[in-house]
This record gives sequence, C-alpha cells and structure tokens, in this order.
Amino acid sequence: MEELFATRRPYLIELDMAETLGSLCDKLTIIKLKQWHSTDKARLKSLAGQEALLLEEIDEFVAGALTGLIREERLTFQSNKVFKKKGNTVAAVTGAMGAVMAQLADVNCRLWHEQEKVYDFEHVPDAEKGALMRQLAVLNLERNRCMEAIDRNLLAEVVRRRKAAAKKKKVVAGRRPRRAV
Repeated sequence: MEELFATRRPYLIELDMAETLGSLCDKLTIIKLKQWHSTDKARLKSLAGQEALLLEEIDEFVAGALTGLIREERLTFQSNKVFKKKGNTVAAVTGAMGAVMAQLADVNCRLWHEQEKVYDFEHVPDAEKGALMRQLAVLNLERNRCMEAIDRNLLAEVVRRRKAAAKKKKVVAGRRPRRAV
C-alpha cells in the first residue's frame, strides 16, 4: 500500500474536506448509473474521466487510511439524519465491505428510478405522490446508512491492523536475542 500511495498525489489527503470512503463509493455508483443510462458519446467520455479520477481518489484514500496518513477521526462522517421513525422503516445495513457496497449500489439504483418519477411529477397520480416522496426519503436514509457502514468497516480494519502491528511490535521488542552457539 505504501508504494501505491507514494506514486499518487499525496496532497489530496491533506485537504480538509468531509470526504469519506462511503461518500466516494456513493459517487462512483452514481457515475456508473449515469454511464448505464447514457448514450451520448461526449457525456460518456466525460463520465469515464470522472470515473478514472474517482477510482484514483478511492485508492489514495484507502492507502492513506491504511498507512496512517489519514487520522482515524477523519475516516467517518456521521450524517446524523433526523427523521420520524414511525412509518419510515429503513432497511438494516450490515455485513462486510463488499456486502455493504453492493447494498449501496442497489439502493442507488432504486433511488435513481424513483427520482425519474419525480422529474415527471405532474404525471404521477395525486394519490401516489405522497408515497413516492416517502420512498425517496427512506431510500436516501438507507443510502446514508450504507455510506456510514462503509466508513465504519474501513475504520474497523484500520484499527484492527494498528492493533495487530502494535502487538507484533510488542512481541518483537520482548524477545531476547539468541546467543551464538
């Protein structure tokens, strides 16, 4: 990981921004959705450039987190959403990194299709408008939970590795040198 980070632009990590792995993964899923739904060559070229930059930024972020160049307190950013829980059931977000990323991609696909209905809101029957708005809100809450779970998974891995390294260092420091025979 150190080699990867050394070959990249370390100044990105020094920026004081509220970007996390979860938010970067969210942006990537949205770019992939835009690519899937687009046929315009100029737009696809622009999206490919955005995707490449974002993939590089994700690699840099993970490398920075794992090497300690990003402080642990910067790895998470809670959205602290305030909402009425009664009647707004939000899906649980659990699992390892891959499962949570898959759930984020899935929720963003569903959110995309619900948002498409809003763009044509005058044609949504009045009786369905409230349910549509509620569904958008619930999907957005699930999306935020996915991003936060990705951040928690990364933080847990960073902490696990830091503790393992400290334990290994302690074991090595506690060994007595062998005597030559």
